[in-house]
Amino acid sequence: MTGAEGMGAMAITLEDVSHHYGPVQSLENVSLQLPRGGAVAFVGPDGVGKSTLLGLISGVKRVQQGRVGVLGFDLARRGDRSAFLSRVAYMPQGLGRNLYPTLSVAENIDFFGRLFGLGGAERRAHMQRLLEATGLAPFPDRPAGKLSGGMKQKLGLCCALVHDPDLLILDEPTTGVDPLSRRQFWELVDAMRAERPELTVLVSTAYMEEAERFDHLVAMDDGRIIAQGPTRDILAQTGAATLEQAYISLLPEAKRPAGELMNVAPWQDKGEAPAIEAQHLVRRFGDFVAVDDVSFRIGRGEIFGFLGSNGCGKTTTMKMLTGLLDASSGTATLFGRPITAGDMQTRMRVGYMSQAFSLYEELTVEQNLALHARLYRVPQAEAGALVNEVMAQYALLDHARALPAALPLGIRQRLQLAAACLHKPEILILDEPTSGVDPAARDMFWGHLLRLSREDGVTIFVSTHFMNEAERCDRISLMDRGRVLAVGTPAELTRQYHAQRLEDAFIAVLEDNSAEAATAATPKPAGPEQGVADNRQGGLAGWLGFAWAFARREATELARDRIRMGFALAGPIILLCICAFSISFDVQNIRMAVLDHDQSATSRDLIRRFEGSRYFVETRPVESEEDAHVRLREGRVQMVLDIPPAFGRDLAAGRKPDLGVFIDGASPFLAANIQGYADAIILAYSLDRLGAASTAVALPASIEPRFIYNQDFRSIYAITPGVLMLTMILIPAMLTALGIVREKEIGSIINLYASPAGAGAFLIGKQAPYVALAMVSYASLVALIVTVLGVPLKGSLLALTVGALLFVLASTGLGMMISTFVRTQVAAIFATALICLIPSVNFSGLLYPVSTLLDGSYWIGVIFPSSWFQIISLGTFTKGLGLASFGTAYLALGLFALMVIMASRLMLGKQET
Repeated sequence: MTGAEGMGAMAITLEDVSHHYGPVQSLENVSLQLPRGGAVAFVGPDGVGKSTLLGLISGVKRVQQGRVGVLGFDLARRGDRSAFLSRVAYMPQGLGRNLYPTLSVAENIDFFGRLFGLGGAERRAHMQRLLEATGLAPFPDRPAGKLSGGMKQKLGLCCALVHDPDLLILDEPTTGVDPLSRRQFWELVDAMRAERPELTVLVSTAYMEEAERFDHLVAMDDGRIIAQGPTRDILAQTGAATLEQAYISLLPEAKRPAGELMNVAPWQDKGEAPAIEAQHLVRRFGDFVAVDDVSFRIGRGEIFGFLGSNGCGKTTTMKMLTGLLDASSGTATLFGRPITAGDMQTRMRVGYMSQAFSLYEELTVEQNLALHARLYRVPQAEAGALVNEVMAQYALLDHARALPAALPLGIRQRLQLAAACLHKPEILILDEPTSGVDPAARDMFWGHLLRLSREDGVTIFVSTHFMNEAERCDRISLMDRGRVLAVGTPAELTRQYHAQRLEDAFIAVLEDNSAEAATAATPKPAGPEQGVADNRQGGLAGWLGFAWAFARREATELARDRIRMGFALAGPIILLCICAFSISFDVQNIRMAVLDHDQSATSRDLIRRFEGSRYFVETRPVESEEDAHVRLREGRVQMVLDIPPAFGRDLAAGRKPDLGVFIDGASPFLAANIQGYADAIILAYSLDRLGAASTAVALPASIEPRFIYNQDFRSIYAITPGVLMLTMILIPAMLTALGIVREKEIGSIINLYASPAGAGAFLIGKQAPYVALAMVSYASLVALIVTVLGVPLKGSLLALTVGALLFVLASTGLGMMISTFVRTQVAAIFATALICLIPSVNFSGLLYPVSTLLDGSYWIGVIFPSSWFQIISLGTFTKGLGLASFGTAYLALGLFALMVIMASRLMLGKQET
């Protein structure tokens, strides 16, 4: 028993559930019971807790307060939750957010099958059944990123259903999807429910007409449930004709939109020149024609709606009208002026809202609007009041100090629309401005748009998938596959296609013209596949299967990403070559000048000693001490030899004349080398003079230095092993950190939270391809070092390779650990670079032996893995050492790798908080 056996026939039981995000309360004492096998719609304004509630029910979010029982499991208990996750499917909010764009349709489904532990035969059978049912069977090899919005959501549904769950949770699955694709999507869900009557379906939706098709309704506001029950009963209780009207009547009086939208004066064409005109617009991307011979005119003050299937060219057309894209052919004008990217005067009169969020994630709501005011040259004295006015108009005052990333989708859309309207443009171009926005907020938006159009004469060009919004437009155009198929008022088009509603007319147009609709118009449910056993494995075999699923997917994505592959393989080679050829401890061609006050044969003999050295290059003589200081200060010479008067006579008399050696000390390392070279030449000169003296004095001993390693004393032999260390910690760590943080940014990390796979399997699976790639890079670097740079590998290649493998495990593990506490790829790049480079350059033995470091610097060198691999690399290349010499280094690298991998596992949660 799970401890939740009392939940019996109920699929979901919530008792006094509350949830907070810092000081913000998302849910407050929510209690709810939903039966098994039902279909339930969750509706409510943006930010009221619908996604949070579905996240708790799916097990994606951690239960903070209250009791969440689902399918007989208590999700506050870790063991219950682990067992429950194999029986739930969760589609997060956003088009294709649970998909991997570079993977094909078949590869995405296969990955989800592996993620839920299905065997090969079971995966293939489930995949074939789902592809046929969704109409995706003709496109198994098409990358998910190249699918239309509707096809992405169908694929997402296939991925969710591949393991035959008992509970299907869909968070606004059709937001941003055209009406035809929405209809097909829900027909598909209905077919799946008919096939599996025990399947419980929970859906949050922004489309009230969709919610009407569900058996049960849960209406929410301010983190509370304001109504729940059978949909028919709620309609009857409110006395509303539609669910949208019923929902609005359930809201508090202050939140209900005004009734001005129901009676709006029609737009009158005054015969003026059009605000926007397009003639035969064409836009090509290579061989693909995105916009094909599009023409239309939009009058001043008109609201012109743009409707079409996903991927039909609406956004491309809008970008051409704003100057963000050049037309391949045809013309477009705003206010009668041709559109050019450099025409700032015209662009200042236009407000544009893109489909994707295009404001700054690092700035708060208020800061984004203030920046927008400055960019559009709003006078500084007016900007503050204008920003406050716009935040009040679009209900953003409560979120003024919030970052956009922390806001629900609908509120982010409100922010974008507020920014587009802030500078009071004469033309508004809005690309699906209310996608994901709740009905009350949509009505509020349209109230603003209608006032702007009718009172201020603003021309509005808007694309939408909401039919009730399209009906508010003065005219609309229907577009498919890059072509405009029809233009007219909503009433005219409804009559033209003999339809009762505009949506039916729109779908009729698409079905007549869309090849995709022909292949996917009717879902074809199939019965459960026959003769396929459930081969799901647990224990170690199951864990390894999960790790392999993540590793296989990551390797596939990595192989198809040319930029990352180039960075991983070419980056280390470029870094090695630059460092090996540009960094040298060999100091030669030192520019020197001589100030010879003596002008004797003895002084000229000393000068010839400097001239004959390979270290010094003599420039023109110095005329005075002042001249010497000027040339040193300006960097024209690096050393000045000052020979005093009577130098030769004093030397012959046995006196010790003082030689002046002035050295540019701006670079201490160079200055120390110059001093050493000068001292050696002067000492050799003195010894020669002493040996030539009539009374020779024997030195007590002769010094003959011999270099045991690196006999040629070449810097490249010392630098190259260290550069190998630098490349093998920096680039693998950065790539691994980016690979994991990228999942957080695009949202696919949710697949880990909503699956039975563990965080450990995820981390090892993500790490493995980067370890393999780093070892390929290591092999190429060693080959380059030996064959091109000419640095011999005197020791054991096996010893070096074992050390390299342990070092790569440590560096990629470090990248994983960094990725667990940063949220963006930019932060991952900077954090990894700083954490890897500073200890590796300063405390690894690259510049100074670790044993010579003091206090904290010494312990950083001992703890950080770079110092241990530096020992292995330098020892094998220059000292000829083998495996037996590196036992301590191997142990240190292995322990560091184990510690950072374990730390990553502890820091990466399996649930959102």
